[in-house]
Amino acid sequence: MLEYATYALLLLSLGMYVVLDGYDLGVGMLSLFARGERRREYGELIATAWDANESWLVLAGVVLWAGLPGVSATVLPGVYLPLTGMLLSIILRGMGLEFQSAATGYRRGWALLFGAASVAATACQGLVLGGVLSGLRQHGGSFSGGAFDWLTPYSVLCALGLVVLYLLAGAAWLQDKTEGAARERAGRAGRPLLAGTAVAALILGFGLEVADPERFRFDEPVRATLYWIAVAGAVAAGAVAWHGFGRRPDWRPFAGVVAAQVCGLLALVIATVPVIVPPDLTLHQASSPSGSQTFLVVGVGLCMPVVFAYNGYAWWAFRGKFTQAPEAPLAPLRVRTRPSRQARVEPSGFVTAVRRTVLTVLGVGLVAMSQDVFGGVATWIDPVGIALLSGTALIAWIVGDRRDQRDGVFDLDPADPDSEQVTA
Repeated sequence: MLEYATYALLLLSLGMYVVLDGYDLGVGMLSLFARGERRREYGELIATAWDANESWLVLAGVVLWAGLPGVSATVLPGVYLPLTGMLLSIILRGMGLEFQSAATGYRRGWALLFGAASVAATACQGLVLGGVLSGLRQHGGSFSGGAFDWLTPYSVLCALGLVVLYLLAGAAWLQDKTEGAARERAGRAGRPLLAGTAVAALILGFGLEVADPERFRFDEPVRATLYWIAVAGAVAAGAVAWHGFGRRPDWRPFAGVVAAQVCGLLALVIATVPVIVPPDLTLHQASSPSGSQTFLVVGVGLCMPVVFAYNGYAWWAFRGKFTQAPEAPLAPLRVRTRPSRQARVEPSGFVTAVRRTVLTVLGVGLVAMSQDVFGGVATWIDPVGIALLSGTALIAWIVGDRRDQRDGVFDLDPADPDSEQVTA
């Protein structure tokens, strides 16, 4: 029975991620349709809780790795490409959000990066979900298919459907958190997005019978009853959201969308359990030994109250409507020139961020390639790859910092009391 407790923890983590990170991904995508300072306002709104929302994805990964190793061995190799794309998109999205928040005024490039990375992360999540539901070739508890088995017509439809769903959640959240023109736009967009989500749910629901090689057991009375109760709950929640868009109280659309998401996830689980990876990998087969299950359930169970606590605190601290506080101008950076050469003020913050981001991405790719692609061909590639990564990163870091020091970027005038205030 411990495997069911582990499965419940996994479903709770994934459900909380979809509910919480879904709306801020939706707001990020909606920011692409806004202009100027409105994009910055959307980013400041999401900056209050986005990192706490994504902690549920980390928790789901821990449960999957330690409690359901059979799923890791089957799913992760089959969806490496879209999963890697999702993680890189989340990194770039966070970078765009934080750099935009630290900048003085609106920065179009960072705002567009935040919106585009939100679209990419959502689409990759849909491709992962659709690829798994379409069935992954497996043999002996391990993945035996090709690198692009996840790319199916159903996975593409899942990606499109998830984009529409997250847009709907973002619109509902914006109506709850904004006033004026932003609230009105969210209210007007809500009903068309809700209709699109309903159409996508119907297509994906009926298409699952064709795409999924698993045989669904709706001839079992208990399963069929629970499934249709979940479907009815999703329909009722959708009706609440439909009635609430454009009307007060503003929290009703978001509550309806959240309830519909939860009911939809429960309906999918009820239809497939105990099969966890189609076509025939069951929960019992994919689970780790009972000792590992006990350790995981106790450890993650003790972490759950902490995660709920800081998520709840973030919601409480930033409750109510969002208002943008006026910004005080910062004193400009003062650079002391050297007698031998004129100091140059370069866009060192942007250049440094790009340089170190590229190094990080290349480093992750190098380590992943050395471990997964060449792991069974040449065992020496792992230490060599790590050594190359460390050496290249260290050299690039030292060279970049020495160049910035040579150009006087770090030199401040100690006689000037305003010299310690630096623009972002």
